[in-house]
Amino acid sequence: MIKNNGITTFTSESVCAGHPDKICDAISDAILDEVLKQDPKGRTGVECLAADGRLIIAGEIGSRAVVDFKKVAREQIKRLSYTEPGFGFSDKSPIDNYLHQQSQEIAVGVKKKGAGDQGMMFGFACRETKVLMPMPIMIAHALTRRIDTVREDGTLPYLRPDGKSQVTVEYNNGTPVGIVQVVVAAPHRENVPLSRVRVDIFKCVVKPVIESFGFKISIRDLIVNGTGVWHNGGPSSDCGLTGRKIVVDTYGGYARVGGGCFSGKEPSKVDRGGAYAARFLAKNIVAHKLADKAEVRLAYFIGAKKPTMQDVETFGTNKKSHRVILSFMEKILDTSVSGILKELDLQRPIYLPTASYGHFGREEFPWEKVV
Repeated sequence: MIKNNGITTFTSESVCAGHPDKICDAISDAILDEVLKQDPKGRTGVECLAADGRLIIAGEIGSRAVVDFKKVAREQIKRLSYTEPGFGFSDKSPIDNYLHQQSQEIAVGVKKKGAGDQGMMFGFACRETKVLMPMPIMIAHALTRRIDTVREDGTLPYLRPDGKSQVTVEYNNGTPVGIVQVVVAAPHRENVPLSRVRVDIFKCVVKPVIESFGFKISIRDLIVNGTGVWHNGGPSSDCGLTGRKIVVDTYGGYARVGGGCFSGKEPSKVDRGGAYAARFLAKNIVAHKLADKAEVRLAYFIGAKKPTMQDVETFGTNKKSHRVILSFMEKILDTSVSGILKELDLQRPIYLPTASYGHFGREEFPWEKVV
């Protein structure tokens, strides 16, 4: 939104690892990792739904791997601190498993090293942060990660799993210059007043995170639990679903996203593998100073070995010609499905950590490397 004289604002949000949708993402990706440990060529499309007192697992598996799906799910629910029956959802809740063998009509394309589905994918990079990601989403992720940390390490032991962050960044002619507002939602024990929660969240979470990005903030610019009360979080209060946080997972609304989610899908499903390839290309374009901002666009059809679209938009920030940038993209990555899997080394169990705090801007992942 334009305020005046080149001053604009942009808002992004993130969610904690114990958010209901992220519980589902974690279980889906944990199952994927268990399959890949036994069968690197295993095919998965795992979906979860977490509701009051129940978890449902559904989708498709095409693999020789033997996995105790319910055990994997309970381990993740426990890891995410849902162990108290009073939460209404816990590691003891009933689990219904409706996973089935992958359709042969889908499998035939993958067996021929083609895309596991149709779709379009977008990758983005810019110079706003050291990891070449937009500032708002990186601050939002840092806030949710910090909320989880202070709960888990006992700094704020009265917090309960679940939570959200939202940050509004002020820009001057496209450059981040300040923080307008931070919003935090965090469930907590009933015997702790919101006034204390707000002060503690500011001191232990918001202030250190905002200052780590080089900005200042006053507690006046912090909102905690907008309705004034939040004690009971998790799936008993709000149903969770795999793949529902795709904007949180990608660029926080700052750039376009593709047509499908990531979690639970092995990387031959180009919703995932193609999105990682697009981010790899965009980040390297910016890192190599070919442009200050880049959006890479890919598209595939089911069974396609190569993309039907491969292009880039640099928003007028390019330092080299469009032709030169396209040639650079072709040199650094083969965007055929088999090329992406091989060159980014994606057929291994690396996906559970992606289920929280975003898939991009985290240098531990192979699609974030600069060549």
